Amino acid sequence: MTAIFNVVVPIFGILAVGYLAVRFRLYPAEGVRGLVALVNNFLTPCLLFQSMLHADFSTAFNWYVILPFYAGGLFSFIVGTIVAIRFWKNRPGEGVSSGFAAMFTNTVLIGIPILQRAYGDPALQVAFTIIAFHASIFITIGMITMELVRRDGAPLHRAMGTAAIRIASNPLLWGIVFGVAATLLDITLAEPIEAFFTFMSAAVIPVALFGLGGALNEYRLADNWPQALAMSLLKLIAQPAIAWVIMVPILNVDPEHARYAVVLAATPAGINVYVFATSYNRGVNVATNVILISTVLSVVTVTGWLFLMGI
Repeated sequence: MTAIFNVVVPIFGILAVGYLAVRFRLYPAEGVRGLVALVNNFLTPCLLFQSMLHADFSTAFNWYVILPFYAGGLFSFIVGTIVAIRFWKNRPGEGVSSGFAAMFTNTVLIGIPILQRAYGDPALQVAFTIIAFHASIFITIGMITMELVRRDGAPLHRAMGTAAIRIASNPLLWGIVFGVAATLLDITLAEPIEAFFTFMSAAVIPVALFGLGGALNEYRLADNWPQALAMSLLKLIAQPAIAWVIMVPILNVDPEHARYAVVLAATPAGINVYVFATSYNRGVNVATNVILISTVLSVVTVTGWLFLMGI
């Protein structure tokens, strides 16, 4: 238990510092968006590039680990959408937005720091193969479903085109692609260039956590918090549980390897949940509450998953 405590406390400690710094105006709130953009567009792509450059592809790309992760997310999306429409009487578009909140994982700002602290570089190599397509796949699923159910939706081919543009313009995917290409071409970086990527990569965890903590000041609990709580529980408990069931009892994946994807799936909802909801103006209050509630609850649930999976 001491090992788990040592993993969790620094991570959520930095997140708390970011929240309190913005809350008490020790750091400007307008600077938070810039920090998140820095992490997503520059620091993390460098980390992904460097990791893929030194990755052991024989163990990193394990489809028996990757596909169950996405299966767990898809389960949460379907169940969350149905529950929101049937139980909370949401309109179809609002239901899809709630399901998306239950599906989309904060892989970069929370997932990477936790896996780095708990399991080290071997876990990150597996995680990056999931992160490479995470936003592209889940956003595409959400967009297509939204366009199919909302009455004022744009033509489906337009949604597909928008999704394709988002995929091609995703800096996280660039980091993976260039890193894999450099490895396949057996490219060795000069020492100053290697040092550049090392410095950029080292900044990911503290900047990401501080920025996310600051961003939490933007969210407030609304009247629909019970629905947001249900979506958060799907995200934090059901999604990793489904991934584990498929990997270990069904596919017989080594539990020490499966735990990387399980813990990654157990991290809270990502900021793209809010971006998705606002872009369609559907279920915005639920989306923001899921981010807030799942992030706070993840202090407990991530600790629990680490205990169950072992570190």
